[in-house]
This record gives sequence, C-alpha cells and structure tokens, in this order.
Amino acid sequence: MLLEIAGLDKNFGAIEALRGVDLCLEAGDVVGLMGDNGAGKSTLVKIIAGNFPPNAGRIVIEGREQHFAKPVDARQQGIEIVYQDLALCDNLTAAANVFLGRELKRRVGPFKILDYSAMYEQAAALFAELKSETRPRDLVRQMSGGQRQAVAIARTRLSNPKLVLMDEPTAAISVRQVAEVLDLIRRLRDSGIAVILISHRMPDVFAVCDHVAVLRRGVKVADKKINDSSPEEVTGLITGAIASA
Repeated sequence: MLLEIAGLDKNFGAIEALRGVDLCLEAGDVVGLMGDNGAGKSTLVKIIAGNFPPNAGRIVIEGREQHFAKPVDARQQGIEIVYQDLALCDNLTAAANVFLGRELKRRVGPFKILDYSAMYEQAAALFAELKSETRPRDLVRQMSGGQRQAVAIARTRLSNPKLVLMDEPTAAISVRQVAEVLDLIRRLRDSGIAVILISHRMPDVFAVCDHVAVLRRGVKVADKKINDSSPEEVTGLITGAIASA
C-alpha cells in the first residue's frame, strides 16, 4: 500500500474541517476526491502535502508512519502537489518554472552559474514524456491553460514522485485543454504514479479515476470503485440526498 490515512482529524478553532477520515491508495491509483465547497477536500490534500499537521490520525507511506512538519518533508517521501493556482511565474520560461527553487548549476572556475542548457534539455525531455506541446523556452504568460498544467506537472516529475496531489486542474480552461490535462493524468498513472484529483467536474472524475471518495462536512461518506458508482449517486452523496455508500 502506497498511502494509508487513518482517523484523520483537523480543527481550525471551533471549526471541524475533517473528522475521522480514512483513505488508501496503491501505486498507480487515481482517486477522485469530491465534495461541496467546505467539505474538507483541500484541507485533506494540504495535510498530506505537509502544509499543516492533523490534530489526530495517522499518515502511513509504504508501511511507515510519517509526521510532516513542512512541505519539504512530504516531498522527501515522494509527495508532490499541484495547487489550483499552479504557483507559476508568468514572466519566466517553462524551463525556469520547472526548475524554480531547484535550478541546475555548473562550475566556471571558482564560480557556479545557472546551467540553462541543461535545464532546457531536461525540461524538453519531461514535456516529451508527458506528450505535451509545451516548449522549454516559451514564456508562461503566453501559454494556454493546458500548457500551464503541463509545466506544473513536469515540475512534480523532477523528484520522481510516488503520489501527485492535484487541486481542480481542469477548472476554468477550455474543453480541448481539459482533454490535454486528463491525458497528462493518465500518463502519470501509466508511469505507476498515484494521483489524488480534487474536482467538481463529474465527467473528468469518471473519465480518469479508478475510485471516487466523497467528503461531506469533513466526513468521508463514500469510497467506491468508479465502475460501482454513477454520477447520480455521487451527486446525491455530495448534496446529502444519499447519506452514505
């Protein structure tokens, strides 16, 4: 088992964001995490990513319990996150964004300088692997939504991740760009990388996910194989028309 979450609680003052949440993923699993606004989806993902600690519960990675004090702790365990706003710098190239904070350097005499050619070459290889048309030297400000997602996903590949967390990657982009992003998710899965996909878009979840987990008011009310569920059932679980499944 790649990831096991057991009895996860998170409070923000008097607000209970998560209550006793359990979740399990195998390598290469794609899990759709669904729920209404305020259901606790982003809170759960940010705990897994090390943004803040839970009040109770356990996070187990490949059989070993982990305690993340900061995001770099989660990254060292093979967990990467793509935030909804992508956290890209519009004024930089695709390659510069991929290597942001992890730039490659080479020595020239007593000095170390940025190795742009190596970063362009590695970024191009990552985009080719993802079958994206994104080019390393292109400025991010000139890119489509799908290309921006490719940059953000390529950045996660630098550390050979085991799990990629994605927060609403297909929000506010065109139909063609949505198809590009879903293809990127499939390529992560085919590489043996697990994905937790937060999405409000039912067709996207049913197109690429193996499982769907539904949160309502901080409680997990369902965790089912996609083939054993339906959009109508998931909608009922999200709204409360169906209590649990």
